[in-house]
Amino acid sequence: MPTVPATQDQETGTSAAPSNGARRGRPGYDREKLISVCVQVFNEYGYDTTSMGMLSNHLGISKSAIYHHVNSKEEILEEALLRALDSLEKAMDEVRTPDSRGIDQLEGVIRGSIRVLVDQMPYVTLLLRLRGNSPVEIAALERRRRITRTVEELVRQAQDEGDLREDISGKSTPRLVLGMINSIVDWYQPGGSGTTDQLADTAVKTVLEGLRA
Repeated sequence: MPTVPATQDQETGTSAAPSNGARRGRPGYDREKLISVCVQVFNEYGYDTTSMGMLSNHLGISKSAIYHHVNSKEEILEEALLRALDSLEKAMDEVRTPDSRGIDQLEGVIRGSIRVLVDQMPYVTLLLRLRGNSPVEIAALERRRRITRTVEELVRQAQDEGDLREDISGKSTPRLVLGMINSIVDWYQPGGSGTTDQLADTAVKTVLEGLRA
């Protein structure tokens, strides 16, 4: 198959995207790295107040060079949110089996969610700060709500199976548990707060065993 030639960008000196839809970026930034930096800027300044000009300044490249990688600011947001949500849902799917008890699935969800949050912290942080101001954000928030409903189902299952006390709210408990996990983005420091496994152990003991001696 013949190769489609790329055109030269006069402003950046880089090869523009060929007509077959493939994208080529400015040397020094691949698409993955560019999105990573943009997500950091979104988290620092807020997605709504971040302009393409601000992204250009932080990346040290022109706006037209950014467009070699992405079509819009919203495309960056969407890809970042998909990364966070796909990882969270995968962690849940891995522990959800029909023949396992709800309490065991709940523990697996807590551990898996913490691992994803630590591994993908910038992306999950962005997800947690959404306001629902665009179709992309609204869709992401709906997926978050489905995750909450899944945890709610596991809490109720564990109660029905006698593994969780029945005098706690099956509606409030999942939201309190997820709120505790989500707060990690505000204070966790790699190395200074123990390993991810230690953090998960503490969370599981706090949620499933309680703090009372």
